[in-house]
Amino acid sequence: MHNWESKIRVIECLMNPRKICVLLMLPIFSTCGENSKRNQLTELRPNIVLIVADDMGYGDLGCYGNSRFDTPNIDSLAAGGLRLTDYHSNGVVCSPTRASLLTGRYPQEVGIEGVVTAKTHRHTGMQPNVHTLAELLKGNGYQTALFGKWHLGYSPEFGPLEQGFDTFEGFVSGNIDYQSHIDQEGIADWWNQDKLIPENGYLTDLITQRGLQFINQVDQRPFFLYLPHGAPHYPYQGPEDPAIRTLDSSFKRQEREDVDVAYKEMIQSLDSGVGQILSQLKQKELLKNTLVIFCSDNGASARVGSNGLFKGHKGQVYEGGHRVPGIFYWEGKITPGVSDQLVLSMDIVPTVADLLHLDIINPNWSGRNLTPLLTGNRPAPENQRTVFWRFKDQKAARKGKWKLIAIGEQHALYDLEKDPEETTDIQSLFPEVFKTLMQALERWESNLTEEIRA
Repeated sequence: MHNWESKIRVIECLMNPRKICVLLMLPIFSTCGENSKRNQLTELRPNIVLIVADDMGYGDLGCYGNSRFDTPNIDSLAAGGLRLTDYHSNGVVCSPTRASLLTGRYPQEVGIEGVVTAKTHRHTGMQPNVHTLAELLKGNGYQTALFGKWHLGYSPEFGPLEQGFDTFEGFVSGNIDYQSHIDQEGIADWWNQDKLIPENGYLTDLITQRGLQFINQVDQRPFFLYLPHGAPHYPYQGPEDPAIRTLDSSFKRQEREDVDVAYKEMIQSLDSGVGQILSQLKQKELLKNTLVIFCSDNGASARVGSNGLFKGHKGQVYEGGHRVPGIFYWEGKITPGVSDQLVLSMDIVPTVADLLHLDIINPNWSGRNLTPLLTGNRPAPENQRTVFWRFKDQKAARKGKWKLIAIGEQHALYDLEKDPEETTDIQSLFPEVFKTLMQALERWESNLTEEIRA
């Protein structure tokens, strides 16, 4: 018998009758014996700040080996936290990874395998009955806010306010002009809650400013602050560049000719924003009780940016398409260091749930709990799970050092320990490994039942 009682709390979706109610087991711990330390941690109820870069490659930060860009704030975050060298986005383009970050599931399991586009997906998106991290935290007394890029549905019925966020200010499309905030179809795209309300300001600075205002105004309740930036996704515009899109205009790529310089300016603007958020948390004496997560949604594009030594780029299932920066920081709780543990975007939701000591009934998560890795208090999860990627006709499966690539009828097997650049196909040397991964991929696909909407 456990020396704690449990109560069931039913989160009734009064504001949205389409929602299926989530049952949460909220443990009430005694203050003695083996549970005393756990109880103390529970009382802390950490704040969660999730910062996501857009199209930032593995090699785009100083802490990941880039000497061209000055990124002191993100580098400092990495130095004080756990920097992951085998962190992966669940998608190789924007929308799928965002779905996984918020649901703890493969993007295909919630119907988002590709990009929710401004042209063809204005009336669909991630379904409102999909449960998100924001809903989980809101149901446990958290203030929830999103400032920045949503990209999981254009219509308000598929927007962040229907997915657990109390506050939303930002854009819903894949990219907008950094100055005029107009999307690729020539449509204004800056929202305040569920209304289009124009706003002035350079996109990256605007997202940072809204985050700072939120931190200044929070009450005594813990909070979840989600800051999905647009940078350094195109259009490639630095803070001093003019607008290049106007209302009702057709899409044209009209960036500066020196896109490499613009890209550098965009990353350094993002880094400055991260520094301001961290400084504000420290000034408000919140940093010690805040878990800060920084990551990217996919690899850098083929046009600009760096994916380090890795083959491929955004839109591809080679390592360069999904091995990206990943940093976890919690002062005094996460021991600073570097880990080569395999981690994916979908691992964040179950990890946060464990850190808050929530027992969730039937969560249907595909991600793994990373708390043992982050705290070092328990053995880290084994690295031998099999994980998958799929985008259009490209598929990949990985278990440990082995990675299978299937693009159309072309197949390859790589040993990532000996060949991280994926240069040498060794399927003929290890036919059983190849067969096992192919079978695992086929089983995973056969179990996917959700309609793919994008």
